[in-house]
Amino acid sequence: MIFGVFAPQGWTLELAGVAGDRAKWETTVGTALAAEELGFDSIWVYDHVHNVPVPSQESMFECWTTVAALAQATSTIRLGQMVSCAGYRNPALVAKMTATIDVISNGRLDWGIGAGWYEQEYLAYGYEFPSAADRIRMLRETVEIVTRMWSEGEATFEGRHFSVNGAQCDPKPVQSPRPPVWIGGGGEQLTLRVVARHADRSNFGGKPHEWTHKCEVLEEHCRAVGRDYDEITKTWSPEVFIRESEQEIIDGGTRSFWGEPFESWREGNLVGTPEQVCEKLAQYRDLGCGGVVPWCADYPEHETLRLLAEKVMPEFR
Repeated sequence: MIFGVFAPQGWTLELAGVAGDRAKWETTVGTALAAEELGFDSIWVYDHVHNVPVPSQESMFECWTTVAALAQATSTIRLGQMVSCAGYRNPALVAKMTATIDVISNGRLDWGIGAGWYEQEYLAYGYEFPSAADRIRMLRETVEIVTRMWSEGEATFEGRHFSVNGAQCDPKPVQSPRPPVWIGGGGEQLTLRVVARHADRSNFGGKPHEWTHKCEVLEEHCRAVGRDYDEITKTWSPEVFIRESEQEIIDGGTRSFWGEPFESWREGNLVGTPEQVCEKLAQYRDLGCGGVVPWCADYPEHETLRLLAEKVMPEFR
């Protein structure tokens, strides 16, 4: 299984207790370095500009500048975005950015892309917030333009939302045939159809029965477009909270940044002792899950990060 992990960057106010923006940034970098040392496959960041559950005027480090900086700070761990928002940047510029970062990192980029959803930050930053259907069409066109520019000397594409005409992207990515394309989202009618056509990795959530249903829908879309379903690695991004004893888990209560009640939060995420987390993760593996990219619910602490690496990951490798 692929084992990635998010870096703390301020989205859930997890850095609010760290005094000063430089110290917050050092926490982000320090976590990426710790994840690399502990043997994680990849480190991930969100693509948001405001905090959740509501904007709070707390530091939130920007996605792509953070990825570029982590590319220089680290040496072996892969670098991903869960997921970059298709509506925030021109696709041709994204092709240039991603290719550049793949070169900077010596071929360590995982490109995550999604349709976007956080209406408040769209409007606050002056972006149009299209309908869900149009945002997914923008996602599809972005993937087509970026992957075309990665491989062609001059790319031309005419879409409903985006177009390029003789666009050049040099340097090309280091990875061959291309960096892995991760598409995030579980929309059954449109998003998973884009996944079926274009993704190397999918990422969607849900409790086991919900996750299984998404896989079944994706398999149907693959069949409809003539794609081998098994070519796509299915991944999951839960929250994770691990402690050595059951009592510590109970005493900690819910750590959901959405305020979800404890029992529901625990059921839908990797919450428990190392043994309990292994048991749940094995269930997802048996359902076809090929990787996890979790959010550590005790950031900026590293206890969950360490226990995940030392007592869970070895059971799946």
